[in-house]
Amino acid sequence: MKIGISCYPTHGGSGVVATELGLELARRGHHVHFMCYNRPFRLERLQPNVYYHRVQVNEYPLFKYPPYSLALATAILDVTRREDLDLIHAHYAIPHSVSAWMAREMLQDRDLPIVTTLHGTDITLVGQEPSYEEITCFALRASNALTAVSEDLARATRETFCQDLVIDTIYNFVDTEIYRPERDPGLRARFAGEDEFLLAHASNFRPVKRTLDVIRIFARVARECPARLVLMGLGPDRHACEELARELGLEERVHFLDNQGSIRDLLRVADLFLLPSETESFGLVALEAMACGVPVIASEVGGLRELIDSGRNSWLCPRGDTEAFAGRAVRLFKDSTHYREISEAARQTAIERFTPQTIVPQYEAVYRRVIEQKSS
Repeated sequence: MKIGISCYPTHGGSGVVATELGLELARRGHHVHFMCYNRPFRLERLQPNVYYHRVQVNEYPLFKYPPYSLALATAILDVTRREDLDLIHAHYAIPHSVSAWMAREMLQDRDLPIVTTLHGTDITLVGQEPSYEEITCFALRASNALTAVSEDLARATRETFCQDLVIDTIYNFVDTEIYRPERDPGLRARFAGEDEFLLAHASNFRPVKRTLDVIRIFARVARECPARLVLMGLGPDRHACEELARELGLEERVHFLDNQGSIRDLLRVADLFLLPSETESFGLVALEAMACGVPVIASEVGGLRELIDSGRNSWLCPRGDTEAFAGRAVRLFKDSTHYREISEAARQTAIERFTPQTIVPQYEAVYRRVIEQKSS
C-alpha cells in the first residue's frame, strides 16, 4: 500500500507512535509518505520505502497566524496526486484529520480513505474546547475509520462526542529488540553511584504530567534511600521543577536534561520510572521503560490501567498521592527479590502484548478494510 501519514513531529507520544508505525510499515514493504512541518524527530534518517514531504507554510501580512491547516491540506493533495496514495493516516483529529478531509474534497476525481488515530489530548483537551468541539466531531465522522490507543480513550471519545462512533482500539507498541535491558555502566555513572538508586521521568513538563509531584516523590524517597533523579524533557513546568528541587535542597541529586532524540539508553540505566500524570491515554514512555526491565510507578488513570497490572508488572497509585508513590518506591528498593520479579514481569508484558509483530498488523487490517470499502 501507499500510505500518507500526517502527524506532529515534536517529542510527544503521538509523533513517536506515528513515526515508529510508519517505519514498521515500510519494513513490511509499504510505501510511507510523512507530511509534517518538520522532519519527525524519530525519523533520523530515511530508509527504503520512507519519504518525507515538508509542509511549507507561507506567511503573508494579511494573516495574523500562518494557516497551517490549509498548507497541510494542499500538501496532502499534492502528494496524493503525485504518489497515487491509497489512504491518509491522520494522527490527531485537529488539524490533521480536518486537513485530510479538505484534501479529499479538493481531489474530486477520487474518494481518498482517511484513517484517524486518537492519541489523547486531541480528545481530552483540544476536542473539549468549545471553539473546537464541533469541528473535532466533524473530523471524526468524516474519517473512514477511527482508532484509539486505549479502550479508556475510545470510551472517553464516545462520551464526549457521540456513542455511535465505531472506534478500533489499537494499543501502542515498542520494539523489544531495541528497548531491552542492557545497562551501560559508564552512562549510569554520570548520574548515580554504585550504591545509589536512579529514578527517572520523561515528559513535556505540562501541568497534566504533574512533574512537580515527581520532585516531591523523589524528596521522600531520598530521605530513606540513597537515590538520584534524572528528568528528561522541556515544557512550561520545567522551571518550577528546578525551583522546587532547589527549595528542597535536592539540586545536587536531580539531573535535568533537555529533550532526547532517544531515551532508550537513559531508561536502561534507571532503576525506576515515575509517571504521576493527571491522565494518560496510554503511557508510551511507561511501556518503553517496562520493555527495558525498569518497573514503573504510575497514576491509576486512563490507559495506564490497561498497560499495568498493579503489583505484578509495575505499580499503580492514586493520582496525586505522593506519599503512596514514594512508599511504594522505597519498598521496591528494599526488597530485591520483589524488585526482580516486577522487573522481569514488566519486560515480559512488553514482549507478549505490545510488540510491532502484534500491533502493526492490526493497523494493516484497518487500512485494507477502508480501501476495500471505498473500492466496493
